Amino acid sequence: MTIGEIPLTADNQRFSIQLGGQQLSFTLQWRDEAGWLADIRDENDMPLLSGLPLVTGGDLLAPYRHLGLRGELHVIADDPGQPAPGKTSLGARHHLWYISA
Repeated sequence: MTIGEIPLTADNQRFSIQLGGQQLSFTLQWRDEAGWLADIRDENDMPLLSGLPLVTGGDLLAPYRHLGLRGELHVIADDPGQPAPGKTSLGARHHLWYISA
């Protein structure tokens, strides 16, 4: 098992990353009403997930095992009382962690 933080900033961003042997592309966007949302695409730029809310409290990928995504994604807050990252806390006080299967 491997655990590692995916480095983020509190800006809309798009990046590619290798997770669990899979090349994935992430797009993270701040939406005033919904908070931080992630879109995930596969190595062929095909959409896997759209509008995944970045919130604390569990594995974000658990409901989507049928898509073949390996491992777990967790948002962890420095302050456990903060359930979701705010506009400026992503990457600073809220962190995205990947845990390989």
